[in-house]
Amino acid sequence: MNWHDHLPAFLVMIPLLGAFLTPFAASFGKTARNAFFMLFMALTLVVGMLLCTATFDGGVLVYVMGGENFSLTLPSGMSYPVRILFEIDAFGSLLIFCISFAAFAGALFSIQYMDRFSGWKRFMSLYFLMTTGALGMSATGDLFNFFVFVEISSIASFGLVAFWRDKPESLEASFKYMLISQVAAMLLLIAIGSLYGKYNALNMGALSSMLRSGTLERVSLALILSVLAFKCGAFPMHTWMPDAYAEAPSGVTCLLVTVSQASFYGLIRVCYTIFPAVTQGGTVGWILIALGCMSMFFGVMMAVVQHEIKRLMGYHSISQVGYMLLAMGVGLLALSDGNSNGTVAAYGLTAMKGGLFHVVNYSFYKGLLFLCAGALYYATGTRDLDKMGGLARSMPWTAGMFAVAAAAISGLPPFNGFVSKWMIYESSFAVHPLLPAVAMITSVLTLASFAKVFQAAFLGPSKAKLVAVREVPYGMLAGMAILTVMTLLLTLFPGWFMDNFFENAARALLDRQGYIRAVLGGM
Repeated sequence: MNWHDHLPAFLVMIPLLGAFLTPFAASFGKTARNAFFMLFMALTLVVGMLLCTATFDGGVLVYVMGGENFSLTLPSGMSYPVRILFEIDAFGSLLIFCISFAAFAGALFSIQYMDRFSGWKRFMSLYFLMTTGALGMSATGDLFNFFVFVEISSIASFGLVAFWRDKPESLEASFKYMLISQVAAMLLLIAIGSLYGKYNALNMGALSSMLRSGTLERVSLALILSVLAFKCGAFPMHTWMPDAYAEAPSGVTCLLVTVSQASFYGLIRVCYTIFPAVTQGGTVGWILIALGCMSMFFGVMMAVVQHEIKRLMGYHSISQVGYMLLAMGVGLLALSDGNSNGTVAAYGLTAMKGGLFHVVNYSFYKGLLFLCAGALYYATGTRDLDKMGGLARSMPWTAGMFAVAAAAISGLPPFNGFVSKWMIYESSFAVHPLLPAVAMITSVLTLASFAKVFQAAFLGPSKAKLVAVREVPYGMLAGMAILTVMTLLLTLFPGWFMDNFFENAARALLDRQGYIRAVLGGM
C-alpha cells in the first residue's frame, strides 16, 4: 500500500488530530495557533480534492481500519471484531469536496472574525471535530459508524452555536438544537439496532444485499428518514435551523450548511442504496417530493418577513433544501418507472443531476451569503437590516460578492443556481406540472427577498452611525473570495462540471450493485 491508498483514513484523522493538538499549538502564541489551524484545514481540503479526483471516473474506494485481527473481548469471553469501514464513490466524494472546501473557507474567514474574542482553543477544537463528523458521515460505509459521526458533528455544533455564551439567544438556540437532536439520535439508534437485530449486519452494502420489504424495515426507514430530514432542516422539522444558523459565528454557519448536506447524503444513500426494496413502489419518492415542496414554499414565505439578516438566510436554507428533496424524490419515482436492473427513466437522471448540482451550488453560495452576513455584523455591529444602509460605498468587495451569491441563490441566468434549478423544473414537470410551478414561485420570492436585503444593506443613504464603517480585513475577504470563485466557476463551466462530476455522481448512486460488490468483494 502507498500513501494514496490511505486517503480515506487521512480524511478524518487530520481534523481529528487537529482537534486534540489544538491546546498544544495554542500555547506557542497566536501566530503559531493560526498557522496550525489553517495548515490542518488546508491538508483536509487537499485530501478531499484528491478523493474527489480518485472517484469521479466511477471507481469506489474501500478502506478498512481494524478487522478480524483487532477485536474487543468481553468479560464473558466473547470476542467481536472492531473496525471502521469507509466506502467512497463519486456521490460521496462530491459531498466530501463540498464539506472540506466550505470548512477551509470558514476557517480562513474566522481567523480575523474571531480574533476579538476569547475562547479560541475551544473554538478550534470544536471546529475540527465538527469537520471530522461531517466528513465521516459522507465517507463511512457502516450505519453504526454513520451514527457515531452524526453524534460527533452534533456535539461539536452544540458548543459552537452556544459560543457567544453571554447571549441568552445563543444558549437558547443551542439548547433547542441539542434537545431535539438527542431525541432524533435515539430514534436513529433504535432503527439501526432493529436492522442489526434482524440481519446481523451494519455494513451498508451488506444490508442492501440482504434487506427485504417488511414491517420492521418500513418502520426503520420511517425513523431514519424522519431523523435525517430533521438534520437537513426540512419543513416541518426545521425549527432548529433558523435559530442555530443565526446565533452561530458566521464561519461556523458556513460549515453548518455542509453538515446539513452530510445528513442529506445519508438520507439519499439510505433511500437509493440500502432500502430499494421498500422505496421502489414510489411512496417514499412522493414523501420526499411533499417534504421538498413544503420546505421550498414555507421556508421562503417565512424568510421574506425577516429583518435580521442571518435569520432570514436561515429560513432560505430550509427553502433550498426543498429543491434537493424535490429532485431526489423525482429520481426515486423515475426508478420505479425503470426496470429491475436499476436503470432510471430519462427525467429521473436529469432530476438527480440537477439535485446534485444544487447540492454543490448551495454549499458554496449559501456559505458565501453567511460569510457576507458575518462581514456586515463585523463592520457595523448589527444584524438588523433596518439599521443598515449605503454600505456598498464603504464595503464594495463585500457588496460585490454578496450580489454574486444573491443572484445565484435566486436562480438568475446565467448563474449556476439557474442551471440546477432549470434541470429540476424540467424533470419535475414530467411528474406533475404543479411541482415546477411551486419551485418557480419559490425562486421569484427568493429573488424578491434578496433584492430587499441588498437594497436595505448596501443601497440608499448611509446611516449616521455607519459613516465610519470600513471594509473587513483581508483574511475575511479571502474566505469569502474562495467561495465566490467557486460559484463563478460553476457559472462559467456548468457543462464541464456536469460531465465530469454530477453525472458520474448520479450514476454512482444508481449503481447499487457496484457499491455492494466493492465492499463485499473485499470482505
